[in-house]
Amino acid sequence: METLSRVHHGFRPRLRRLAATAFVAYVAWCVTVYAMQSRLLFMASVAGPGLSQAIIDAEPGLERHWIPAADGARIEAWLVSCPARPAKGLVCFLHGNAELIDDALHEAREWNARGFDVLLPEYRGYGRTSGTPSQAAIVMDVADAVEFAMMKGEHQRLILHGRSLGTGVAAQVATGQEGRLAALVLESPFLSVASFAWRYGVPPVLVTNPFRTDEALPRIKATTLILHAAGDEIVPVEHGRALASASGATIVELDGSHNSGLSLQREYWRAIDEHVLAR
Repeated sequence: METLSRVHHGFRPRLRRLAATAFVAYVAWCVTVYAMQSRLLFMASVAGPGLSQAIIDAEPGLERHWIPAADGARIEAWLVSCPARPAKGLVCFLHGNAELIDDALHEAREWNARGFDVLLPEYRGYGRTSGTPSQAAIVMDVADAVEFAMMKGEHQRLILHGRSLGTGVAAQVATGQEGRLAALVLESPFLSVASFAWRYGVPPVLVTNPFRTDEALPRIKATTLILHAAGDEIVPVEHGRALASASGATIVELDGSHNSGLSLQREYWRAIDEHVLAR
């Protein structure tokens, strides 16, 4: 009995030490993820160098602008005009992560063919745009670029179109465009960046760029279309379904995966024609 008692009393201190070690390790992990989260979310370094100056200059109808921010950053923005004048309105297309505005010319030309001018604003720290990316800075920059383009083109109708990370930006910008926002198109949207926190084993409260689309979307009165790949392995289609259910948005599910090029499908643009432009 005395031996068992000694073993029992020796076990409890070891258990406490193990628990304390595990707690310290978890706190260290949370601190690491907290410090690294911007690099995990904004993957500008893998977006590539972009198009050459010669190719940009040769693009018909493309005007290149540099919009100054209050803190000194210079935001590159392209205005891609449709040949038909006057244009039906302005589409602001917001690209996904690990992409640049250079990668969005296909979407711009599709909107041009439908009679719209297109604004392609770059995110801070991406491509040739200076600054450090954050939710607050990017949303502010895009709102400023939209204001510039709407006034320059004397547009009355605005459509925001985002892909992946760009859906979080589009939803946040949309909340400040009441009265002139005609439609919101979201490709592969997520409920929020915060909703992915537990994937990394950390609580959502540590997320500094939460992009709460789940909170923004129900407040947006404009026509909203969600396009989502049924086989999306990065942002599961359940995110799109939940957003549609909570906001009354229309969701169209397409074949493919997150990076399979949904906008290359005929069904993608047919959904936009039917659920956005036909209204």
